[in-house]
Amino acid sequence: MSAHPPIPAASAPSKNETWRGRYAGAVMNTFGTPGRVLVRGQGTRVWDADGKEYIDLLAGIAVNCLGHAHPAVVSAVTEQISTLGHISNLFTSPAQITLAEALTDLVFPVAPQNARVFLANSGTEANEAAFKIARRHGGRARPRILALEDAFHGRTMGALALTHKAAYREPFEPLPGGVEFIPAGDVDALRGALGPDVAALIVEPIQGEAGVRPLPDGYLEAARELTAAAGALLIIDEVQTGMGRTGAWMAHHLLAPGIVPDVVTLAKGLGGGMPIGAAVATGEAAELLGPGQHGTTFGGNPVAAAAALAVIDTIRTEGLLGRITELGDRWAAALEAVPGVTEVRGAGLLRGVGLAEAVGPAAEVAGALERRGFIVNAPRPDTLRLAPPYILADADADAFTATLTDVLTERTAA
Repeated sequence: MSAHPPIPAASAPSKNETWRGRYAGAVMNTFGTPGRVLVRGQGTRVWDADGKEYIDLLAGIAVNCLGHAHPAVVSAVTEQISTLGHISNLFTSPAQITLAEALTDLVFPVAPQNARVFLANSGTEANEAAFKIARRHGGRARPRILALEDAFHGRTMGALALTHKAAYREPFEPLPGGVEFIPAGDVDALRGALGPDVAALIVEPIQGEAGVRPLPDGYLEAARELTAAAGALLIIDEVQTGMGRTGAWMAHHLLAPGIVPDVVTLAKGLGGGMPIGAAVATGEAAELLGPGQHGTTFGGNPVAAAAALAVIDTIRTEGLLGRITELGDRWAAALEAVPGVTEVRGAGLLRGVGLAEAVGPAAEVAGALERRGFIVNAPRPDTLRLAPPYILADADADAFTATLTDVLTERTAA
């Protein structure tokens, strides 16, 4: 008999670990190490490479608004790509035209004159188009563009110039000039910054990366009045908040009914998982970009347009706007009662859950929730973000609330 016990064999790496190792050697490190390698999704569930199931309460950061593999989106994409996939913008398609018409009706329900749409591939690209519209409006006489502190509008050079966070901006400076940041929600600061040399103001009605923080009551109305008086455009970034996320087609419809911005940008939930963005403009702003002044090879392609039309139709036919409001309000009230939660911000199914200092960093809480089968994220050290599919079941929302209660109780007691 051996005097020494056998050395146990090293356990084989999990499939997640194997794939993540390959990721590290193949993909640029722009996102850090991925938490899991996801291989399948159905409805509000996803599964990782090791077969573990999760309830997806982030929906690809507000993208998969109908969940994963929704039959309407799958059918629309399958039919379209089997008929006509890519054609470039030397041509157009019925899907592109029909979607543009539908978006002007959704964004501007009062049907302002001359509404037009530029279809892109992402929210960043939609905001890049809005930036160029602002430049065309302003010319050399109006070199200034106003944005809000804590704003996030994307990571291309133009959209990044509109984004406030220094850590995102500084490695890539000099950025396109003329952008100035003013305190979010401060009407007096806006009034003081506006003048005849300002081309545009861009705002998010709910600042997502700032921790899901809505602009205060009355701010959007004041922004519309003041920009109009100064001859500046009002651009509303609805990339994360639009397409029903708050219980209205556009968050500004909910927060400031009746105002008409000059440009609205969309993406994320618009395609239900397919990459698509849009800049929807009205009045003078709709005519500022002429042939050759902007473009995209893939923007408005028939497949993405067909997916977006399926999303719009499904939200309508299934009455999801009312469902979003009902579930969102009930869930927010339940979450506010959880010990360790300081407040719940947002609207509909876009919610920021504020955490007490005693429970520790939100990223660690998100990690603990993921280990228990729930996907959320932490845009701020004290905030969890919830942006689930619109088809989320009451039972799954309640299960998350119970699990969050357990996690926060354990962390407070530790």
